[in-house]
Amino acid sequence: MEETEKIQRKLPNQEIDYFKICKILLSRWYWIATAVSLTFLISYSYLWYTPKTYATSGTIKIEEKKSEIPDLIAVMTVPDRGPSKIQSITSVLQSRNLILSAIKDLDYRVSFYLMGRVRTSEIYPSKPLNIELIRFDSLNFYHDQVGFKSIDRHSFKLSYTIAGKEVQNTFNYDTPVNIGPTSFSIKYPGALDKNTVYLFKFNIPEDFVDRVRGGLQTGETAKNSNIIALQETDSNPQFAADILNSIMNEYVIFDRNQKAQSASQMIDFIDSQLSFLSTQVKGSENSIEKYKQKSKILDVSTASTASVGKAAEIESSKSLLKIQLIAIDQLRDQVAKEKDNVNLNFTTGGTANPDPSLEILVGKLDNLIQEKSALLKTYNNDSQPIRDVNQQILQIKLTALNNIKILRVGIEKNMAYLDNQLAQINQTIMALPAAQRDMVSLQRDFEINDKVYSFLSEKKLEAQISRAGILPGATVIELAQPNLNAVSPNEHDIHRTAIILGLAIGMGLIIIVRVLNPYIYDKETIESLTSIPILGVIRKFPEPIDENNKQILALIKPKSIFAESVRSVRTNLSFLSSEKQSKVICITSEVAGEGKSFVAVNLSSTLSLIDKKVILIGADLRRSRLHKTFHVPNDVGLSNYLAHQNEMDEIILHAEYENLDFIISGPVPPNPSELLHSERMNTLIANLKLRYDIVMIDTAPIGLVSDAIPLIRMSDINVFVIRSGKSKFYAATVPQRIAQEYHLDNTVIVLNAYEEELLHSRYYTTKFTGESAGARYYYYSDYSGYEGSGYYLDDNKTKWWDVRRWFK
Repeated sequence: MEETEKIQRKLPNQEIDYFKICKILLSRWYWIATAVSLTFLISYSYLWYTPKTYATSGTIKIEEKKSEIPDLIAVMTVPDRGPSKIQSITSVLQSRNLILSAIKDLDYRVSFYLMGRVRTSEIYPSKPLNIELIRFDSLNFYHDQVGFKSIDRHSFKLSYTIAGKEVQNTFNYDTPVNIGPTSFSIKYPGALDKNTVYLFKFNIPEDFVDRVRGGLQTGETAKNSNIIALQETDSNPQFAADILNSIMNEYVIFDRNQKAQSASQMIDFIDSQLSFLSTQVKGSENSIEKYKQKSKILDVSTASTASVGKAAEIESSKSLLKIQLIAIDQLRDQVAKEKDNVNLNFTTGGTANPDPSLEILVGKLDNLIQEKSALLKTYNNDSQPIRDVNQQILQIKLTALNNIKILRVGIEKNMAYLDNQLAQINQTIMALPAAQRDMVSLQRDFEINDKVYSFLSEKKLEAQISRAGILPGATVIELAQPNLNAVSPNEHDIHRTAIILGLAIGMGLIIIVRVLNPYIYDKETIESLTSIPILGVIRKFPEPIDENNKQILALIKPKSIFAESVRSVRTNLSFLSSEKQSKVICITSEVAGEGKSFVAVNLSSTLSLIDKKVILIGADLRRSRLHKTFHVPNDVGLSNYLAHQNEMDEIILHAEYENLDFIISGPVPPNPSELLHSERMNTLIANLKLRYDIVMIDTAPIGLVSDAIPLIRMSDINVFVIRSGKSKFYAATVPQRIAQEYHLDNTVIVLNAYEEELLHSRYYTTKFTGESAGARYYYYSDYSGYEGSGYYLDDNKTKWWDVRRWFK
């Protein structure tokens, strides 16, 4: 654990380089552009195939308007409904009955559609065909769409479905057409495009209810405002405007009718009483006239006249009280039965006017009944909100019935008092002469009936004036107009979402590819995984090469970036073990195919150019390719020497380049690991150090076999090769582990076949500070960004998709 912590402390600091992040994204800008193009194309397709939705709006003002003729009569106004008034109004606006009434105001019977290649669209209010219904039953008619196509000025073709089968028939204009239970005729519409197909469909008002209610929205324009805004959303802007205007007009009519209901009930009640009293008044007049003629009485005395007048007045009051009792009994029945609307019939002008508190209770009860009706559209009868409203209704009903009972008792007491007064007057009348007494009785009946009749006639006139003066409590402020700007789908938002989604997909693809990538591509990745110093970076040769490296590229292409990168590694090698006259350099890697032999050959060739005597040993006894590089047979080599079959001078071969010799691996032995661990191998290395300045050993992959371990332990410099795009992350930790296990301090890393790949490059920048700055780090360049500079012989041509070409 301590050793691990020590290694972590030696790792260099790395900071996020935002410029590198931008370069990573720009390296695959065409991925992002392709993703954005695809999402943009999808958004256009979606907008093309998706029907557009339009919204129109209107406003109405809610107010309690007073009568325009207040001087003629005091009109009883409907009490305010409290805080839930707006909610009740919106419930009425969205009610099925009101919407049905609004639909009936439109030309709803036949709907027409235009069939297109992609979709079918409604063409309301246009009616290209004049269809007359001959037989149409609203409960049983043909519901499906019917296709129409003109043939000539005399005939047309209809296509429709009967019993699941498509039927096509030809008909003549102005002749009956029978489709199922529906019969109709079509008049000649004039010249029509023969390639245009129209569709039409028969409707009833109920077919539009769900469509209208689904798009209708209501709400206050501001808190505590008496202005209600209505909005209708529909695929047809003209239909949305027409139905919304119709709804607002129907509500105005509904509101006025509701306010006139109380006065109408009063008039009906008075009419029923007047029809009875009319007969009584006429009968009394006839009785008086007949009695006068029979008894020859022209007038009664002053005393009898006063008694008659007083008795008639008392009888009139009793009659009015009886009428009040009838009205109160009707109100009691209405409250007890909980009718939809509870109203006081009328207020008499007698001595026992109904208590104003009773009128307020009736108004509250009416309000709660409407509120319950609105809640029942959302909740069932057993829900808590309905139970709460029922409890409130019950309490108000009990209070109202109790007030009615008290009021009725008061009226009955007044009637008993009047009966007592009338009995006294009757005694006075009984003292009159018989003829005069009979005349008084007849006169009294007439005056009673006439007075009550006159009173009721006056009340009827007042009620009629009141009803005529009632104005609706709602005013249409702004009529709805067709809005041709679609609200859905929102093109701006969809295009913006498509761009954002395309960018996210493109960048997400870049992130996923980077996350799933298991390979090392640049030196920053190696520096983040290990504290072993990087000796240098060897560039990837820009042209195709054979797997056996039959040409030593560092010598064949001396002015290439590749050759310069090899020379950079050669320069850094001179700083290692500089005190030694002869150096043993071991080249290894984790697995095969990472280019250790390639590095060994090209590094050896460049060292030979600076007057260093170099010998290259192919120590991979299992799978060496060194003999193929130098075009020699692999019949005598290192394995023969280690097996005591040949001597050292017999296995040393001379290359065609000056100062460069090599030893091939020889035939594959059965025990390569044991041969490399032998003392004879140590002797070979010791003798070669006496002859050569550089002993370069190409070993077997250390991650696969242990053949290279003894050679690594005796080497002065151990070069671990990591191939860009080939070696995995684990490969960078192998030299660290080997150095710790065998206590080596001469291990370095060479990044081979490096080619700038921004997509997989690390977005960190290495900063050598503190403890990490004291470790051994070497100057080198990966020659990124030098392509196309014209300095090197093999400058690459920038690819068309490389964004860097734009900034040159």
